[in-house]
Amino acid sequence: MIVVPVYNKQLIPNGKIYFQKEEFIRQGGRAVQGEKVVLLQTKTYMDRNEVKEDSFYPIGVSGILTTISSDGYVVVEANGRVNVDEISIGQNHNIELTISKRADSDSIEAEEEQKILLKLKKEVKDFASRFQFSGFVNSMVDGMQNVAELTAGLSYWMKSSNEDKYNIIAEDSAIKRLELMEKTVIEYIEFAKVTNDAASAQEQEYKDAYREAAIKKQMEYLQKELDDMHPENVTDIQKFEEKIKASGMNEDARKEAEKVLGRLKQEGKNSPETGMLYDYLDFVTGLSWKKEKAKYINLADAQKILDDEHYGLSKVKKRIIQQIAVMNLRQKQAGSILLFVGAPGTGKTSIGKSIAKSLGREYVRVSLGGVRDEADIRGHRRTYIGAMPGRIMDGINKSGVSNPVMVLDEIDKISASYNGDPASALLEVLDPEQNNTFTDHYMNVPYDLSDVLFICTANSIDTIPEPLLNRMEVINFTGYTPDEKLIIAKKHLLPKSMEAMGIAENELIVSDEILETIISDYTREAGVRGLRKRIVALCRGAAVMISGNNERKEAVRITKEQLRTELDMRPVHHEKVPEKQKAGVVTGMAWTSVGGEILYIETLFTKGKGNIIITGKLGDVMKESAQIAVSLVKSIYPDKAGLFEENDLHIHVPDGAVPKDGPSAGITMTTAIASLVTGKSVPAQIAMTGEVSLRGLVMPIGGLPEKLMAAQRAGVTTVFIPAENEQDLIDVAAEVKETLHIVPVTSVSEVLERTGIYDEDRIIKKAS
Repeated sequence: MIVVPVYNKQLIPNGKIYFQKEEFIRQGGRAVQGEKVVLLQTKTYMDRNEVKEDSFYPIGVSGILTTISSDGYVVVEANGRVNVDEISIGQNHNIELTISKRADSDSIEAEEEQKILLKLKKEVKDFASRFQFSGFVNSMVDGMQNVAELTAGLSYWMKSSNEDKYNIIAEDSAIKRLELMEKTVIEYIEFAKVTNDAASAQEQEYKDAYREAAIKKQMEYLQKELDDMHPENVTDIQKFEEKIKASGMNEDARKEAEKVLGRLKQEGKNSPETGMLYDYLDFVTGLSWKKEKAKYINLADAQKILDDEHYGLSKVKKRIIQQIAVMNLRQKQAGSILLFVGAPGTGKTSIGKSIAKSLGREYVRVSLGGVRDEADIRGHRRTYIGAMPGRIMDGINKSGVSNPVMVLDEIDKISASYNGDPASALLEVLDPEQNNTFTDHYMNVPYDLSDVLFICTANSIDTIPEPLLNRMEVINFTGYTPDEKLIIAKKHLLPKSMEAMGIAENELIVSDEILETIISDYTREAGVRGLRKRIVALCRGAAVMISGNNERKEAVRITKEQLRTELDMRPVHHEKVPEKQKAGVVTGMAWTSVGGEILYIETLFTKGKGNIIITGKLGDVMKESAQIAVSLVKSIYPDKAGLFEENDLHIHVPDGAVPKDGPSAGITMTTAIASLVTGKSVPAQIAMTGEVSLRGLVMPIGGLPEKLMAAQRAGVTTVFIPAENEQDLIDVAAEVKETLHIVPVTSVSEVLERTGIYDEDRIIKKAS
């Protein structure tokens, strides 16, 4: 006979067990109609080649393979139960059995079983009547002769476990086995009913939801048609609902906007809060919440835009190209917050617009000069009357995108007050690790600023708080040389001014000589803002001449004699070093917010009691430098000590009305006092800068490019600088370095020796 391992099938005496033909052959080895079959239930699912002696339950059923259908099914009619007395697995996975019939402990009355069979058939038919295939089920059920056959037929769909199915054939009592079969069928039908009812209810819910969505969509379409026909009837509520849906705002912002919209619906038009609620919704729905897709920027095109719109500034342009290259590689905003530091008119703000153009982005400028209220950055809370967003979010709103180039102008001119510290509020804005969840008090929801390219400008970093400064990368804008100013005037300032005044290119001639005169005699700045004003004034005067004489055929030519009249000002006085300098006066160099300047340190002995008089509106640091200089000179010239005891020493730094401070005049003061006590003058064409220490060392200073530019402009030929500042010469214009003889020094004695004050004989005498 054929031995077939089965799993999770209901094996019942007098029942019909159905198999797929392929499955039967795989598990039984062959399928021959009329052959005897033993079906053994396995404890877990496994193929025939995997079974072992202990893989089976000890009770199975025997039967005959009665049917092999044409559509691939095999039917085994079970006769009775059998005990598995012995079992062994032979070669080629043959299963060898010794079995014996297993008798029932009692019997069932035929009438009782028929009664239960009719009851179960009715239950099955009632359940099947819910479906279209009820006719097929009814005919199949009518052909079943006993409860075992019905249970076996339904077992394919039953959810009972493998063990539950085995427990039915393991029951020796025929009566109890009938009860178990009845219970199994009834439970299956009830479970199927509940499952079907739940599925039907869910399907109905889906249908209702689809129907509701379809009705809403139809209403929206009809409403849109009406709104298009009568746009004057569209309410603000409807507009805001559409804007909120289309905005793409984050979940927090959407919930807040919907909450405010709900309040606006409740308040009505006459409520005092309606205006505030309307303004809020108008602002948040007007913002761009969607992240812009990163664009690839051609570096050569970006470089060309920067070069066309700004002359020079090679260091700045190089840094911008680097930033663009990084963003191309990462496909997102990356890099440090840039801080442009330099004198007014050097192009810090205007280059921000060029950067935006090279990136293909919107440009926004936010002026922070004079800001003293934290709410200017973070906005006011909506509980205040007249509340409005901060300048950052207002700039984002005006740009219309989420990734503009935003220039925060004059960041060094913000200050704290009783209304808070704006610099502290900027800490979150300018921190790439935090600004992706920036929360404006007015909005009260987070907004992602991580795609914004922030550029800050300042004239000086001295007033910027250290925590804020640490978040930025400082890029210094040095002043322009006269040659650079001439090129800027010819290439940019003059053409733009003529265009602004309506003057054609062939109607006005301004020679290079005139422009050089304006640069040297009528401006006093590191940048070109004053130069632009002078050129605009010339163009205005030329416009009068051109407009007043329609018969003029020749172009208007500006002459030197016209400059003073047309510009309505006297030439600016620049310090020029004299041919000779008396002892006690030395040329120094200073940095100012408008560029570099030279200054003179003047010293004088007067009869007195050894007092030191310091004038020139000097700060505490500069006064301390004077004290150090006096002490150094006394130590270097001990034989001149009597001069300091019998006289008062007066130190003066012109211009007296201009405040001055800083340690960089230390070497100049020391040299001036040494010149005074020795009576040896220092050539006026020699200038110097550097801090001094009591050890006689010359220490580094700042603002070297601007100072050297001022020295060149004043006619200085030789400059002493601290040796540690030699590396800063890379930032100095080539034409300045070519004109000046720059001497790095490390000590005071080296300066005194090179100026001829501290001669070699004195050095030898002091050493001995």
